Amino acid sequence: MCEAIDGCLARTAVLQSYRSQVELFKRLIGSPHDFLWARWLFIAAVIAVLSGSMNGLQAQTSQTTHPGSDLPDVIFILSDDQAWNDYSFMGHPHIRTPALDRLAQESQLFTRGYVPDSLCRPSLATIITGLYPHQHGIVGNDPPPRTPNADGRMRAYKSAAYQQDIEQFLKLHIDQVTTLPDRLKTLGYSSFQTGKWWEGNPSRGGFDSGMTHGDHNRGGRHGDVGLDIGRKGMQPIEQFVDQSRLAKQPYFLWYAPFLPHAPHNPPEELLAHYRDLAPTESIAKYWAMCEWFDQTVGQLRTIVDERGRPDNTLIVYVCDNGWINLPDKSSYAPKSKRSQYDGGTRTPIMLHWLGHITASRDDTHLASSIDLVPSVMALLGMAPDDALPGIDLTDPAQVKGRDTLYGEIFEHDIQSMDDPLSSLRYRWIIEGYTKLIVPDLKQVPDGVPELYDLEHDPWEEQNLAGERGPEVQRLTEKLDAWWP
Repeated sequence: MCEAIDGCLARTAVLQSYRSQVELFKRLIGSPHDFLWARWLFIAAVIAVLSGSMNGLQAQTSQTTHPGSDLPDVIFILSDDQAWNDYSFMGHPHIRTPALDRLAQESQLFTRGYVPDSLCRPSLATIITGLYPHQHGIVGNDPPPRTPNADGRMRAYKSAAYQQDIEQFLKLHIDQVTTLPDRLKTLGYSSFQTGKWWEGNPSRGGFDSGMTHGDHNRGGRHGDVGLDIGRKGMQPIEQFVDQSRLAKQPYFLWYAPFLPHAPHNPPEELLAHYRDLAPTESIAKYWAMCEWFDQTVGQLRTIVDERGRPDNTLIVYVCDNGWINLPDKSSYAPKSKRSQYDGGTRTPIMLHWLGHITASRDDTHLASSIDLVPSVMALLGMAPDDALPGIDLTDPAQVKGRDTLYGEIFEHDIQSMDDPLSSLRYRWIIEGYTKLIVPDLKQVPDGVPELYDLEHDPWEEQNLAGERGPEVQRLTEKLDAWWP
């Protein structure tokens, strides 16, 4: 808007200057003997004015199409299905994560980070929009079909009727929200999607390009060919970084590989390392998958170091949801993915930008994935958006001023096209180290409130709700005041 106003003012000034030259010319030719001199003066003046106009317009065009070189490249790194403590820097005794350890050491690290919902699609939608699931409306993985389909989820996606239902859901939700790529586009950023992506073609989320095609006739559901990134190399990212540097354009990269997500099929050399360390083969496979993901993070950092701008790249890390592997198969335990417990919702959160963000480790204050969009906006000098519920994690006053986080857990399968609350199962609130979980009795009729002391009971094994009735009541009222 400012550039448009400046352009209008510049053109107005040019027009006024041109008119003044015409008036001068009229006055000068009143004397016949001055006509020749006046004509040449008039021509020179017009040339000067038009030259200034062109220079101004060229400068304006340059500012619009070639943003300042001080804008950093921005990378979001997202792991998929990984517990909050399954990293070396978070204290795991066996899982090796040297690349993430290095990133954590160089970043502003929040070890008490959270996602509001512990299911991948709503969590990813929150990360890309900065909104709670009940705000963006993407509260589960699969939209409700208008007609029942008994063919199984993947076959249903190839049904023409269900594809219309999917299209309707996309129009109602992702098409209606402002994403981080949308916001960065106003600053001149190009954006590229890789890995996990549920919302059809990535262009619907504001991306200029991406690996995912989103065509359900060709296997599109949650990333399709985009899920090859990391597992089958990093070449698409190398090409994108090269193109961005050639264009001298800052970029936004969404790196959400299908790692350590099942299928747990790690390289044999990694699995061999964990076989004798893990209690079972299934857990050894999961631990090896965590290291495989870490290796790809190291590869990504090398791409930035060798092809990008390592001294001017903002890196954000978060996991979409947690995972506690069952001992006998590659599946998740009840208190992890999809649950209301920390095993599903807690994640380390990191922000890294050399020379702009001071490296630190915060084991006390609360952070959330709703904070990522407003934090990036603040770092890039963008005006805050009051519609975003998160805070700027790089502002110490805002971090210290927060004492409460909120979250919500919904059904896996979306119950309604446009009524998010019909899918609600639980709401949760954390105040300091006290966590209250409140069931929605319509979906969980036998549910009871649960209260935990996370400082002394991080795995939420002892429900204190029966002993602390007044605290349950107070936190419930606080949760109700937040809830729309």
